[in-house]
Formats: sequence, C-alpha cells, structure tokens
Amino acid sequence: MRFTIAIDGPAAAGKGTISRAVAERFGFAHLDTGALYRAVGVKAQATGRDPVDTARSLSPADLERDDLRTLAAGQAASKVAALPEVRAALVDFQREFARREGGAVLDGRDIGTVICPGAEVKLFVTASPEVRAHRRWLEVGGDEVQVLAEVRERDARDMNRADAPLRPAEDALVIDTSDLSIEEAVAAACAAVAARLA
Repeated sequence: MRFTIAIDGPAAAGKGTISRAVAERFGFAHLDTGALYRAVGVKAQATGRDPVDTARSLSPADLERDDLRTLAAGQAASKVAALPEVRAALVDFQREFARREGGAVLDGRDIGTVICPGAEVKLFVTASPEVRAHRRWLEVGGDEVQVLAEVRERDARDMNRADAPLRPAEDALVIDTSDLSIEEAVAAACAAVAARLA
C-alpha cells in the first residue's frame, strides 16, 4: 500500500512530535524533511562547501549528526532552504520516500503544497509565535525574548521566500496546537488519517 501523509507547519508548532506519533500509530515510515535542510546547512557551514553541492552529495550519515536540533542549525536550514537549487536537489529524495510501499509520513514546510500535492492526507500544524517561542526556549534555553525574535524572523523568511513558501495546502486540515496538549493534537491528526484510510 502506498499512502502519503504530508504534515507542514512553522518551527516548534509540534509537527515533528505529531508526525512521529502518527507514523508509529499506523506503522508508516517517517521522514523529518527539516533534518535534510539542517544537515545541508550545518555541513555547508562546517566544510565551507557550496550548499548546492552539499545537498547533492547528502548521505544518510549526515542525518545522524547530533548538532541538527540547535537554534544555529535551524537558522542555517532556513537560509539554505531559500535556495531553489538546494530545494531541487532534495525533491527527488523526498518524493521517492513518500511513495514507498507501506505508507509514509513526511513533515516539513512545503510537503502538501510542493513535494506531495497528491498526498492522501495533508495537515498543517501551527501555533502562535509566542507559544512556539516558549516551547523552543524550553528545548534549547537562552534568552526567551531573543528566541521569540528568531522565531518571528524565521517565519518571515519561510513564509515570504519566492520558492515554496510556508503556507497550508488548500485542502489541508489545520491543527492549531496553541491550547492543545500533545495527546489532543496527536488524536486530532490520527482521527484525520483514520477517516481517510476508512
């Protein structure tokens, strides 16, 4: 069975947590596409190589780095993701993963709009910038005011980029997690998938 679930949304909205839970619940493979961009951004910075060349030569081992969840990696990812050549280099990998036998869940920022517009289920997970910044601050620490500024800066860059801007697909179910527990958000996502599978 080929069944694709596209889960998009801004940083720290909960899409990664929801995606992993949905994949586990239905026995589907999971791909955090943001990790691809984080790996490209971090590796390009560390090696001084061109981000496009880095994207074209990305290996599974690059996704195992332990520095991909840092704020710096997130900022690097957002910058390289704005480069159309980097995005193009990673599209085929994502599309092949999405149509693998046994079902797949992909989370990112343009899965339902660009990578997999024909996905069987499209979700857009969001929350207010303040809630997302607080969650990120709890995760990485630092100055919470600065974290909020960085979340807003990243949102502006992701939503206003010319190539594949962050936005919900027209047929996506929007789940606002601002006032939801993890369990409630996961339940809403799983209900949408179960309804489509039925």
